Amino acid sequence: MRLNQVTVGATDFEASVRFYCDLGLRLIVSSRGEYARFEMPEGDATFSIHLQSDVSGDGPIIYFEVDDVDAAAARFTAQGGTLESGPEDQRWLWREARLRDPAGNQLCLFQAGSNRRFPPWRIKGHP
Repeated sequence: MRLNQVTVGATDFEASVRFYCDLGLRLIVSSRGEYARFEMPEGDATFSIHLQSDVSGDGPIIYFEVDDVDAAAARFTAQGGTLESGPEDQRWLWREARLRDPAGNQLCLFQAGSNRRFPPWRIKGHP
């Protein structure tokens, strides 16, 4: 089983499209001002937004893995984006920068290397 698609709500369609394009995703589908799909800059995964009237609560956090968090954060802020935190090293051995999209969805740009799947505290017996 592989995860290849995540969809989040968007309360301002055009602002959300600009936001994700500024983040580096490639717009590949735009339908009736209510649905957009993007390709990730690397790999074959896709990400999409769907217009809705409200995106409430803290909901899930969407993690976008990058090779260099500092460079990705700098590119994003150079486009006028705002970070909520970071880039900074975390105690779980990841480097992260946190931000929110125009609808308030939480995002994390991160670099974890082998620690994403194989941290020092990984449960024994799971290769």
